[in-house]
This record gives sequence, structure tokens and C-alpha cells, in this order.
Amino acid sequence: MNTRAIFAIARKDLKVAIQNKGVVLPIIILPLVLFVILPWIMVYASSFTETTGASNDIGELLARMPAGLLHELSGFTPNQQLIVFSLVYMLAPMFLIMPLMVSSVLAADSFAGEKERKTLEALLYTPITDRELFAAKLLGSWTTALAVTVLSFIVYAVMVNAAGWQSIGRIFFPNWMWIALVVWVTPAVAGLGLVVMVFASARAQGFQDAYQTGGLVVLPVIALMIGQVSGVMYFSLSVVMIVGLAIWLIDAVLLWFASKSFRRSQLMTKF
Repeated sequence: MNTRAIFAIARKDLKVAIQNKGVVLPIIILPLVLFVILPWIMVYASSFTETTGASNDIGELLARMPAGLLHELSGFTPNQQLIVFSLVYMLAPMFLIMPLMVSSVLAADSFAGEKERKTLEALLYTPITDRELFAAKLLGSWTTALAVTVLSFIVYAVMVNAAGWQSIGRIFFPNWMWIALVVWVTPAVAGLGLVVMVFASARAQGFQDAYQTGGLVVLPVIALMIGQVSGVMYFSLSVVMIVGLAIWLIDAVLLWFASKSFRRSQLMTKF
């Protein structure tokens, strides 16, 4: 395999993507809102509910949660329980949007961006195999999504502990569930968004068209968020490991199918 050519194409894609405001702005704005601003809002909201007498409603909400989650929260006061539930458990599925969004945005700019910039024809005549070209388009987006996700996790950990320090008085984040989420699940989620979006961008006429078409891949993450908030399930360590395994298996199937079906000749006819 021509690794030199693969890394060269991956570096070129990242360099071009960084110069595109439509790619960079979502990658900056989403972590800023979710992982810097939102933790402080959630802590303030929990304090507000306590002073306004809404703690009974919060208690009823937590009472409907699974027994395992109630056991995890048993060592905290009612106000602390709300903070921990909001920042540690309720927002855990939302964190998966980060690798999904970054990989999707970068992948949407891969082939669709080449079409808009009128550089696809030169890329298709590059002296590498179809599989090498496909690997190059995946590599840069996947590694960048992981790097941004890890950085976002570090920022979120600092913000969560800083925001909750006055109420809880100690470092309470991350736990083992979150470590498994970052190490095991987020690479799989980034790969899922990447493979789906590369197919969408290869068939789309432009960046926006590809991003809108591939955006449907976020629906499973939304389903996980609804399941957690409604009390149907919660993100325990075992659930995270099972979810990660399922996504990795889906990735393997999609990647195998994608590598077998990817042909640059088809792109030439669409160019």
C-alpha cells in the first residue's frame, strides 16, 4: 500500500478544510456551546430550581430513573444529584455528537468539496489504487475527529468540575463510564459518520448537499439521548461497552462494503 500517497492526500484534505469557514465554524462553535457554556448553565439551573421550590419535581424525575442510576446518585444530596445527573449522565449521549459532527463535516468536504473546487478530476487520475484513495479520504477526517473529541473531553472535564465545585466540593468527573465512552465509543462513532458521509459526498453535487444528506446519521444518537432522559436506560459502563461494540460491528460491515464498492470510474462518470 502506498502510504506516502495516502498521507499526502489526507494532509491536503485537512489543509483545504481548515481554510473553509463552513467546515471550521461548526467545529469551533459546537464544543464552545456544549462543553464550555452548557455546564455552567446546568449548574445554575439546578441551583435555581432549589431556590424556587421545584426540587420536588426534580425528585419525581430522578425517581423514575433506572435503579442502577439511582444507586450511582445515592451518595449525593438532592441538589448534587441533579448536577451529577445532568452533567455526567444526561449529557453523555450528547457528547457523541462531537466526533460524529467533526468526521461528517470533514468527510462532506472530501469528494463534494473536490467537485466544488473543480479538483476532482486531477485527484481521480492520481497514480494510486481505489482502495488507497478511499483510505486516504478516511484517514485525515477520522484522526482529526478523534483529536478534537479528546480535546473537547479535556475542556469539558475542567468545566464540569469547576462549575460543580461550589455545590459538590470535590472532583467528581470523569468516571469510568466516561473514560470508556471516549476511548471505546467515540472512535467507532467517528468511523460511522465518516463512512456514511464519504458515500454521501461522493454522490452529492456540493458540500452543503452532502452534509444535509449524511446528517441523518445523527438520528441514533438522538434516540440514545431520548432514552436516557425518559428513564428507559442510562449510560452505565456496561451499556457504553455494548453500544460501542455494536457500533464497531456496524463500522466493520459498512467499511467492508464501502471498500468493495468504491470505484473511481463511477466518480468520473458523475464529474
